[in-house]
Parts: sequence; structure tokens; C-alpha cells
Amino acid sequence: MILASMKKNGAILTAFALATTGTVALVQQLTAPRIEAQEKNHLMRTLTQVLPADKYNNELYLDCVESDAPELGPNGPHRIYRAKQNGQPVALLVQHITPEGYSGNIDMLTAVYANAEIAGVRITQHKETPGLGDKVEVKKSDWVHSFAGMTVQSAEDQRFNVKKEGGVFDQFTGATITPRAVVHSVNAATWFAHQNFDSLFAQSNVCQEEQL
Repeated sequence: MILASMKKNGAILTAFALATTGTVALVQQLTAPRIEAQEKNHLMRTLTQVLPADKYNNELYLDCVESDAPELGPNGPHRIYRAKQNGQPVALLVQHITPEGYSGNIDMLTAVYANAEIAGVRITQHKETPGLGDKVEVKKSDWVHSFAGMTVQSAEDQRFNVKKEGGVFDQFTGATITPRAVVHSVNAATWFAHQNFDSLFAQSNVCQEEQL
């Protein structure tokens, strides 16, 4: 009697597990294209924020290489998108990370022209203190716009410090660590892109391969 009951309950649990697994798999299959489209739209919006759309005419999200260069921070490889105008190189859009934020890693995207001029910078992910360190985010303040138009002159450009340390970038009241970390990382990533501009454009396209 007990054995029969155990077999019956086991069969019910097995059927329930199979039905649940099948439902999850079906939902995942149905929503995958929508999720992929949303991720693509978010990526395109971010790329367009750091480089004006009239500067290139290729599909940015389909043209990239990857790099583990230490100048780009931990958690690599980091993606580097390549902007072209009629097939000619225009700018590199570099994903990079600094681990020196007040609350850990700060992810960024920096667009760099061949002459080491910065087209734009955006913070793409961070955990900095609300009301203090989060002013690096464009939704909180216009501080990040101060990079646009500057040209990096060396791997440790002295201008790329906060003002209290001899640089040209404002620090935030009560939060110097965060802007300092961002400024140093943008300096390093921009100089890396400038120094390797031609070789990065010569590498095979990683993003195009993903579409095949």
C-alpha cells in the first residue's frame, strides 16, 4: 500500500517537473528575440551618445574587436567598436572598467578619434553612492560632458586629474575618489586607443562573426 502510494506521488512529481521545465523552455524561446532586440537598441543608444551619428555610416554594433589590454581594466576581454565613414576609419568606441571606484568597478564607454581627441564618455554601470559619486552619471549631472573635445597627450596626462590634484576636472563635494577613478581610466583607455588605432582597425571583426 505504502509502496504504491510512493510510486503514484513520484509519478506526479515527475510529470510536474517535466511540465514546468517545458513551460520555462517555451517562454525562453518565445521571449529571446524580444530580449535580443532590446539589448541591441540599448547598445545602439549608448554608442550614439558618445559619437554623433553623422560621424559614421556603418553599423557600429556589427563591427568590433576585443582586447585584454591592462589599460582597459579588469574583467576583459573588452569590446572596441569601430566607427567608419564610407569604409574609412573614424573613431574607436572603447569599453573599459576601473576597479578604483568608491564602491567597486565602474564601467565606461569612451569614443576616441585617431588624433587622441575624445568624442564622448558615458558611465554604463556603477554602484557609487547616490547623491555623491553617482554624479559621474549623465542622468545626475553634466560632469561627464567635460571630456568631449579634449585630446590626451600621454599615458599619464597630468591634466587628467581632479583639480585638487593639479588636473582640470572638477571633483565632487565629499566624493573625490569616484571622479578621480573615472578620469584616470578615460586617460588610459584613450591613450591605448590612440596608440593602437590602426592595428585595431586591421583586426578581424568579432561582432560580424556573431551574426553568421
